[in-house]
Amino acid sequence: MTRTMSALILVLAAGVLTAAATGRRDDADRLIAARQAGMKLAGADFGGMKAVIDAKGDVKTQAFAAGAIAGWGRALAGLYPAGSDGGATKALPTVWSDRAGFEKAAAALDTEATKLATLAKAGDQTGFAAQWLVVRNTCSACHDAYRAPDKPKG
Repeated sequence: MTRTMSALILVLAAGVLTAAATGRRDDADRLIAARQAGMKLAGADFGGMKAVIDAKGDVKTQAFAAGAIAGWGRALAGLYPAGSDGGATKALPTVWSDRAGFEKAAAALDTEATKLATLAKAGDQTGFAAQWLVVRNTCSACHDAYRAPDKPKG
């Protein structure tokens, strides 16, 4: 093999590896965007539920939102595969280093939000309000362990 041919093969290999790395980063960035959008949607649902609780409104109207948050809990761990760190994520390395704990936290969200949806469907205002706090605390516990805190504005 000539030096020219060897150099050409090395250049082509470098190009393929660069394209593969760029593709993985693009995929990771899409996952990060999906995670962030899902968190914002869950937050909006959660805020809507709190408004209904505070207004002593009909919690039956919140069954869909509570079910959506339960679904988010079921999907959550799958949105954090190995290699989806870095970029603009607020996920801490513990998401990947304590995978079992992270998956347990996501499953807890599913479980507690499913209870919330059941209480909503039953129209149980008092139970729904109490369970809303449980779900909020479940979210907070996960964020405390697996999400970087927001930087203070100023």
